[in-house]
Amino acid sequence: MQKLKKLVSYYSPVNRWALKVLARNLIVFRKTWATNIAFNIVEPLLYLAALGAGLGVMVEDIEGMSYTQFIAPGIVATSAMWAAAAECSYDSFVRMHFQKIYHAIVATPINLEEVVVGELLYGTFKSVLSGTVIMGVIAALGLVLSPWALFTPVVLVLNGLVFSQIAMIWTGIVPKIDNFAYFFTLIVTPMFLFSEVFFPLDVLPQILQQLAWLLPLYHVVALLRALTIGLVSAELIYHVMWLIIFILLIFPLPQLLMRRRLIK
Repeated sequence: MQKLKKLVSYYSPVNRWALKVLARNLIVFRKTWATNIAFNIVEPLLYLAALGAGLGVMVEDIEGMSYTQFIAPGIVATSAMWAAAAECSYDSFVRMHFQKIYHAIVATPINLEEVVVGELLYGTFKSVLSGTVIMGVIAALGLVLSPWALFTPVVLVLNGLVFSQIAMIWTGIVPKIDNFAYFFTLIVTPMFLFSEVFFPLDVLPQILQQLAWLLPLYHVVALLRALTIGLVSAELIYHVMWLIIFILLIFPLPQLLMRRRLIK
């Protein structure tokens, strides 16, 4: 019973105080939204234009889709991933280390764990916003073939929670802001390249296929691609369950690491 109470305590910071931290960040975002989302929108569209309209001309149809249709859902997923990862790494580090905003907030009734959860929720918001905007663009280009794509924001919530947590874990570990280069090079970029965004996994050796299946982004891409083209089946439940289990398992880590870092 004691262990159960301790486990439940790790999830207790999901409350109204965490929502107040989210609200604080949204107020700031309202003043800086244009520069905040420009990178997360422009770069994915450049990938879509260069690879879809350029390379796509030389690539045969994949699984009954044109190359542009194949990569479009992956571009949505990666845009959302980068948005959450950047927000809860570089931006969270700046708020914590340079601006001392965390220190100011915890001087109120809000504790550090609630601050961390608020940051995770804000990273999730940025993920949903970025991915939804890109999905709207590819829909306008005629690359969305099914009304199931309306469930995209639900998938992007899972995506945002996953990558916000991963980024916040790194934020709780690294001593300097320069160390985030390792995070994006060694963790985020491999997911970007090997999560079936640009090519089917079955062209890879079996061992790499199995490793790629473990990557969170692979499951997000699989869900968005299925929703975009309308191939919805019971198999998608496995992708959803994998993401939910991943989120629940690592949820306590950002809180523990950030508390250890600030106390140190």
